[in-house]
Amino acid sequence: MSSETLLYIIFAGIIALLLALFQYLKKQKSMSKINMLFAFLRFITFYAVLLLVINPKFTKKTLSIEKPNLVIAIDNSSSVGYLGYANKALALVKALKENPDLQDRFNLIPYTFGKNLENKDSISFSEKQTHISEAFKQLAQIHNQSISPTLLISDGNQTYGNDYEIVSRDYKQPVFPVILGDTITYTDLKIQQLNVNKYAFLKNDFPVEIILVYNGNSSVNSILQVKNGNHVIYSQPVSFSKKENSKVVTFNLPANQPGIVNLEAFVTPLENEKNIINNSKNFAIEVINQKTKIAIISNFSHPDIGALKKSIESNEQCLVELIKPNYEIEKLSDFQLIIVYQPNNKFKDILEFLKTQNRNAFYVVGTKTDLYFLNKASNSFSLDITNQSESYQAELNLNYSPFVVDDIDFESFPPLLSNYGDVNFTKPLESILNKTINGVNTNTPLLATSEKGQQREAFLFGENIWQWRAQSYLNEKSFDSFDKFIGKLIQYLALNQQKSRLNIDYESFYDGNTDVIIKAEFFDKNYVFDIREVLTITVIDEYSKNQKTFPLVLKNNYYQVDLSNLPASKYSFQIKTRNEKLSKSGRFQILDFNVEQQFLNADVTKLKKVATNTGGKEYFISETGKLVDDLLNDSRFVALQKSNKKNIPLIDWKYLLAIIVLSLSAEWFLRKYNGLI
Repeated sequence: MSSETLLYIIFAGIIALLLALFQYLKKQKSMSKINMLFAFLRFITFYAVLLLVINPKFTKKTLSIEKPNLVIAIDNSSSVGYLGYANKALALVKALKENPDLQDRFNLIPYTFGKNLENKDSISFSEKQTHISEAFKQLAQIHNQSISPTLLISDGNQTYGNDYEIVSRDYKQPVFPVILGDTITYTDLKIQQLNVNKYAFLKNDFPVEIILVYNGNSSVNSILQVKNGNHVIYSQPVSFSKKENSKVVTFNLPANQPGIVNLEAFVTPLENEKNIINNSKNFAIEVINQKTKIAIISNFSHPDIGALKKSIESNEQCLVELIKPNYEIEKLSDFQLIIVYQPNNKFKDILEFLKTQNRNAFYVVGTKTDLYFLNKASNSFSLDITNQSESYQAELNLNYSPFVVDDIDFESFPPLLSNYGDVNFTKPLESILNKTINGVNTNTPLLATSEKGQQREAFLFGENIWQWRAQSYLNEKSFDSFDKFIGKLIQYLALNQQKSRLNIDYESFYDGNTDVIIKAEFFDKNYVFDIREVLTITVIDEYSKNQKTFPLVLKNNYYQVDLSNLPASKYSFQIKTRNEKLSKSGRFQILDFNVEQQFLNADVTKLKKVATNTGGKEYFISETGKLVDDLLNDSRFVALQKSNKKNIPLIDWKYLLAIIVLSLSAEWFLRKYNGLI
């Protein structure tokens, strides 16, 4: 409390006393006892009211004891059950929660993790993926301001994400791994990895790469086979030893029939091999009988051309050819799509062909484009010629309707170099990406599409898109997101079909360890994305004929359903709209593969390194008594006494109001009792 406030309180007491004495002495020559009592009660009233007006603040100091947290992170993946440690893990978690010494020393906070971290007690050991690195990242954010030693109850076998041993180096809490496994080495021969393209072309061969790994001390022989149903279509003997414990087998298989072809790679198990589930792996390819040919026409070399070619050809159904503007016009009819990269007057015949034949095209306009020629040759748009350039970043237009565009973090991409000035379109236009400068939307398109009749066109008003592909790799350690974005644009341009109000996006087959996501988009009669409709999907198992119906959830600018819980099988489906009575059908297959069944042991080495990286210590599940003792005796995990100071204004003190009421009531009652009222 300040000295100024203290003076106000003293003056308030003097004023209250003078007012009370004045009221009861102004007509009295002497002070009777009853008047002195009345004056005292009136003084209490005046003084309390004046104190409320001054409203001084008092400091309240409280002490509290804050116990450290004990984070219990439990691996909820199915590999724990396959290794035979599910019941032991449940018993351990129960013992930890019911331990009175731990409860007295720590705040016990349980988590489970599979692909995602969840704060819950329910443990089922049914997760299909193990993402330990993501669990570390999320726990680091949650417990970055507290003492929170972490028990990692896991077999250490990660199937998804970054290397958790490296991620743990940035984790600021001591980690005590409880290892669900043993150090016994079992003889095992398995298919470590199988690499194959999703698509092949009819009457062509497609490559298959299989990585085999052997764990054992003696020399062994086996046979690698690939089966199509009951027919063996490839076979090769393989041999291993303690020194030569891995082998990469590469071969080609013929694509003789169109459609989805289901295959199984199988390596003959060894004698007394414990786990034979990892000796086989199912895979599939989609054989197509045509290839989309795309031409990129440019008069000079640029990194954009290589980036576009790689992105487009990441889809095996597409073949890109790089040609010059003097290419024979008659042969352009062989291409389903033509990409015109920064045209000049040498493109005169090319643009005339596109105009007269109503061919689909993708125009890339940059600083090397001859705008005078392009404005004269194009009947789709014209650009203001300012002879100036500007760098623009991209912002996704969530209302774009022709096809589903996923946000791949466009705003993090480097700016594209573009011509400064407005663009005037003579055809209906829908913008995919808009230009922004310093985060301000200029309301002008950076990437847009146009559709009139059967002709579709796209326009990119900027160069250096190769930097976008590089940034996409930096963001996600993969080119997939960017390549899929370009792939959807190319697919839209390469197809000649009328707009549909209901569109669906799905894969022909899904690996058993990946998410099964089906997307849909619905437009009103003006082809504006409609969020009012209710979409449902009916899925039928083609073998068992079981039928299930699920709702699609609205997410940004599309609807989505997650069917990852469906078992491996072939399925047909139909998506329906409730109000408009529209529907679309399709088929997909979920391959039978469970990555969690591929392990024989816990990854003891990596769990020990996590303990070393974080200042913790590893324990086998049989050593949990020692674990509890070490936690209780560790001087790093002590309760903290915290002092909390809080300024409380007098107006919050309710008893002062009660004093005012009591003093006024007492004065009134006494005056009434003495006949003064």
